[in-house]
Amino acid sequence: MKNLFLTSIVLCLAASVLLTGCEKMRLDEEVRQLCAKDGGIKVYETVKLPPEKFDQYGNIRIPTKKDAKPSDEYYYDDKDTYFKKGDPYDGPNMWQSHTKVIRRSDGKVLGELIRYTRVGGDIPGPWHPSHFSCSDMNIPMGLEKSIFTNGIEK
Repeated sequence: MKNLFLTSIVLCLAASVLLTGCEKMRLDEEVRQLCAKDGGIKVYETVKLPPEKFDQYGNIRIPTKKDAKPSDEYYYDDKDTYFKKGDPYDGPNMWQSHTKVIRRSDGKVLGELIRYTRVGGDIPGPWHPSHFSCSDMNIPMGLEKSIFTNGIEK
């Protein structure tokens, strides 16, 4: 009886490992396909800014829409759309992040970044969940660096 019980536990654990691994692989393939289809950066207009708009590292400060002041010329508009939402710790979760940079004066979208991500789907435990996203596929992360350039003539 004890051997039957232990065998049952081992079989349940093996089935759990197999099922979670298959779901994770399926979602990673879906992320790959979605990233190839429409993931990445699209720039609709580049903007030259004066040097004082850039910090010492060449970055500019662009607030999110909710944090933007009326005096901010540009802001980010972010939206996450979940395709699969599981337990926050072991998932799996899969979503699309869509970020736009918008010019306040005319409401024009200057550029956008679309990224897909899978987090979790692992065997439960005390470790951090695994993840996979378009950024793992070498899609650039610098949306603002693709849109804004330093206006200094060289």
